[in-house]
Amino acid sequence: MKKYEVVKPNRLFNEIIHTGKFFCNKYFIIYMKAKADFKPCFGIAVGKKNGNAVTRNKIKRQVRCLIDVNKKLFKNNYDYIIMIKKDYHNLRYSEKLKEFSDLVRKVQNEK
Repeated sequence: MKKYEVVKPNRLFNEIIHTGKFFCNKYFIIYMKAKADFKPCFGIAVGKKNGNAVTRNKIKRQVRCLIDVNKKLFKNNYDYIIMIKKDYHNLRYSEKLKEFSDLVRKVQNEK
């Protein structure tokens, strides 16, 4: 994930969460909102229930990698916020990849 693909301002982050559509499974919640640009932007939220700062940063790195692997599945004119649920760290990476890919496909098919 490149720097220009990150949802940074807190105001925008909250706007996407409160006014956008969302989809979820047991491990992820994906919020999405349409925008005028043609570059998708991503935000990652990991709550304190997922562990200490080191653990949360590891989870964010893994999710960035999941986003990079599945980048072709995301539509270009949307902002996405990906929230991680508590059960996330109980999975192996291959299972995380499968769950994330399935949810992203579900998001793209529901539009």
